[in-house]
Amino acid sequence: MVEKKGVSISYPLIKVLAAVADFERELIIERTRAGQERARAEGTHMGRPPKTTKERRRVIRTRLARGGTVTALARDFNVSRATVLSVRDGST
Repeated sequence: MVEKKGVSISYPLIKVLAAVADFERELIIERTRAGQERARAEGTHMGRPPKTTKERRRVIRTRLARGGTVTALARDFNVSRATVLSVRDGST
């Protein structure tokens, strides 16, 4: 490092590199948001896929209506109790 009157030349260089990194980060965020908006406009599902199929959710609701327990259904369908509760409450 070359120093002049006690000020390091590397300090302004670091500031410039930080500014470029911030600019690049903003570009990444902008492109990500644009891609998400396009996907929503096209009707693409966003997020994690459901743990159960529509048919399995229908069966779970039917068995719950007939008196099946959440724990037994979770065990039978190899899902968590929270998943069965979500199906019951219509969240999934």
